[in-house]
This record gives sequence, C-alpha cells and structure tokens, in this order.
Amino acid sequence: MSTSHFNTEAGGEPTSEGRFVDVSAIEPLEYVPGLQFQPVLGEKSLVNFVSFDPHTEAPMHVHAEEQVVVVTEGEFEFTIGEETRTMRVGDVAVIPSWVPHGAHTLDTPCKEIDMFSPPRATLLEHAEKQIQREVPPV
Repeated sequence: MSTSHFNTEAGGEPTSEGRFVDVSAIEPLEYVPGLQFQPVLGEKSLVNFVSFDPHTEAPMHVHAEEQVVVVTEGEFEFTIGEETRTMRVGDVAVIPSWVPHGAHTLDTPCKEIDMFSPPRATLLEHAEKQIQREVPPV
C-alpha cells in the first residue's frame, strides 16, 4: 500500500469543510435546447454533469479553462481542433485552454461529465446559486 498517496498527516489547514451534493437537485441550465448542465463548484475546480438529447449540438467554441470530458452513458461525436471521434462510455477527452472543440449526438442521448480548472466562468453564477440552495445536514 502506498503510504505517500494515502498520507494521514496534515501538511496544512483545511481551507473549508467538505460537502455532499445531490446532483439530481441541481436546477439544469440550458444554453442550447436539448443540452442540460448541472454544475458543481469546488474551491479550485468545477464538475459539470451534462445531458445531451438526441440530435443536439454543442457548437464549436473555445475558453480559457482546461476541460476534461468523460462519457458516462450513450455516445456522441466529439471534435477537438480538426479531429472528430465517436466517444462512448469510459472515453475521455482532454481540451487545453483555447483549443476549439464541440460535440453533437446522433439518434441517441448521451451523458458526460466535464471537469474544468479553473472553474468555467460561464457556469460560476449558476453553480454558486446551487451552493446557496444546498441544505446543511441536521
């Protein structure tokens, strides 16, 4: 067992308390019909639970934040720069800052998780509202 990976000696002070999040309770945000985002904000990162309906497109775009995409259900066509691939369950794409990318589904839906570092600026306000709605444990 790796004691360095599972170290139990604190090398600093916690920066906040941890929390549990019920993603199903997050109000979906829809910038494009058929494409729903449910963002969860951390201190230095953001995880976005994404649902694509069939025949839905996330148009080509760029942003400052690094993004990692993991497909959890279904499949979609994903483009990074000039290359397009069909991504299926378990497939991962890594998109550095300012690299053009986009996706679209064909006849089936797709669910995927986006991880952004730093948090994606366009999702921050919605993610912050969700934290305010979370009910602390009793």
